Amino acid sequence: MPEAHGSRNQQERMTGNGIELNDDGSRETCWVISDGAAGNERQALALAQGLGLEAVTIRLRLARPWRWFAPHLTWLVGSAMRCTDGSRISTAWPDVAIGCGRTAALLTRCLRQWSGGRCFTVQILDPRIAPHRFGAVIAPRHDALAGDNVITTLGAINTIDDAWLAHAREQFPALEALPVPRIAVLVGGPHKAQALDDDYLESLKQCLVSLHARHGGSFLVSTSRRTPPKMRAALRSWFTQWPGVFWADRSDGENSYPGMLAWADRFVVSADSVNMISEACATGKPVHAFAPKPVAGKLARFHDALRNAGHLCALDADAPTAQQPLRELPEVVQRARTLWGTHRTALCETES
Repeated sequence: MPEAHGSRNQQERMTGNGIELNDDGSRETCWVISDGAAGNERQALALAQGLGLEAVTIRLRLARPWRWFAPHLTWLVGSAMRCTDGSRISTAWPDVAIGCGRTAALLTRCLRQWSGGRCFTVQILDPRIAPHRFGAVIAPRHDALAGDNVITTLGAINTIDDAWLAHAREQFPALEALPVPRIAVLVGGPHKAQALDDDYLESLKQCLVSLHARHGGSFLVSTSRRTPPKMRAALRSWFTQWPGVFWADRSDGENSYPGMLAWADRFVVSADSVNMISEACATGKPVHAFAPKPVAGKLARFHDALRNAGHLCALDADAPTAQQPLRELPEVVQRARTLWGTHRTALCETES
C-alpha cells in the first residue's frame, strides 16, 4: 500500500462563511472520490460544499480483480489504483475523504487505514461492507442500512435550493419565453428494474402526446450519459414537433439542465434515475417518475418512499399541486459534522 504521511494536529476551527480551517489557518483538505459516474460525483461534491470544504476530485480506476470485488479485496490494492488519467494516488492523505459508489468505497475504506485513522472517511450509497469501516455512511432509505454512523436520506443529496434555482434562471433566461406549461422530460438509462427500450420509448411518447394535447406548452428535454445513443437520437427527432429545447451533449451547446430544473412547471423523469428524480423533487414542482411497467426491488422502495412523502404525483393529474421541496443536504451536513467532530475529539485524545 502507499506509505502514510506523518501525524498532525487535528484541532480545527470554522470561519464565518463555513469554511473549515486548521488551527494554523490553513484549509482542511478534502478528496471527492468518484468512479466517473456524474450522479455519484455530484452527490460527493454537494456534501463537500455543504461542509465548507474545497475538494480535489479523484476519479478512480481499478485494475482487475479489484474492480470486480470492490470494496472487499484490499490485498496489494495500492498497486491496483490509478486516477483515470493514469497518475498514481497521492500519499498526502486528506483530512476528509468523500466517496460515492462501490468503486470509490475501496479507496475511501483504505484511506482510513493508510492515514492511521486521521482521515475522516464518508461513503455515500451502500458500500456493500459494514458501515463501521467508515467514519460516516450516507445512504438512501431503500438501501436499508443501519448503524450509529449511518445517515439515512429519502433520495440523492444535492445543492439545489431557492438561491441555486434563482441563479440557474439567470444563467438561462431564454427558457422563460417558452410556452407554458414548461414540461421537463429527464431521461436516464437502462436499469435492471426498468428497461429503457423501444416499448418504454413508445409508452413515453404516447403519454407526452396526451399531456401536450390537454395542456399545450413546451418540452425541456435532457438525456444523460447513460441514455442509449439510439434512444437519444429518436428522442431528438421526435421532440422537434413541439416548441422547447433538447440537450444531450456538447453538440447542443451549454448544458441547460440547470435551467430546465429552474424553469420547468412540472417534471416527467424516467423511473431509473434516483439522482434526476431527487433533483426534480428538490425544485418543489410536481414530479412524475415514468414507469409503464411496475418496478421492483430497491427502485420500487425508492418510488414508494417519495410517493408516501408527497414528492411524486400521477402523470394524468391535470392540475398537480406544488410539492414540498426535497432538500436533505442541510440535515445531512449537520449530522456529518457531528460525526466528524466526534472523530476529531477522539483523534486529539489519542495524539495528546
